[in-house]
Amino acid sequence: MQRRLIVLSLMLTAIAVAAIIIVPYIPRGNIEKEVAKLELEVKKRIVFLPLPRIKGNMSVEEALAYRRSIRDYTDEPLTLTQLSQILWAAQGISETRWGLRTCPSAGATYPLEVYVVVGSGGVKGLTAGIYHYDPYTHTLILIKEGDYREELYKAGLNQPWILNAPVNLVITAEYERTTRRYGERGIRYVHMEVGHAGQNVYLQATALGLGAVVIGAFYDDWVREIIGAPKNQHPLYIIPIGVPKREYRISESELWEYIQRNREKLS
Repeated sequence: MQRRLIVLSLMLTAIAVAAIIIVPYIPRGNIEKEVAKLELEVKKRIVFLPLPRIKGNMSVEEALAYRRSIRDYTDEPLTLTQLSQILWAAQGISETRWGLRTCPSAGATYPLEVYVVVGSGGVKGLTAGIYHYDPYTHTLILIKEGDYREELYKAGLNQPWILNAPVNLVITAEYERTTRRYGERGIRYVHMEVGHAGQNVYLQATALGLGAVVIGAFYDDWVREIIGAPKNQHPLYIIPIGVPKREYRISESELWEYIQRNREKLS
């Protein structure tokens, strides 16, 4: 948490310094006003998400049974509450003493970062653009405005569900956070961790009546450039999310009959 607050503080400080350097010809009495305007612009880029909930309407067993990779979505947008809950499931805080997260992480090194690519009208009340998720404050930081789904679609080998989904998550990894402690074995731990995060997104999306699919086929450098991530972060997943055209459901009796038929083959 302290690291995140320091980053935000540095952003504000950098803007203040830039204002003094860039506008030297503004009368001194007006410099403070210009700095205040710039700070306000930074604050406008922060989206305070609805607070996450830890109780829902679907059991873990149901979410596991109904989870599928969903690639066909309606035109219906997500709500900000739904997006908030999915981001919390992916990398949110689940313990308040040490700031532990919803996903297990080797040595609590937390190498993953989550970006959100929101299309035009993709989330009710949210401007289209690319955002970065901060788990410690449960906020989104707007990186740049605009609908970048087409660019992401091209970088994702023209997979149409990227273009058609109202929202895409991009999960990146800064390997050094883990490898500096565990060496080369840390690379394996990072890949395990992004798998945990992907399953969390799947289950939370299912519980919310949404659909998702994890994608690993894309041009890494191109995706990194689109989302504005630093060079030491490596994209590992693109996850399109939307309202499914058709929900998958299975009953207990259907499941039991399937298991029983296979048991009979053993006798």
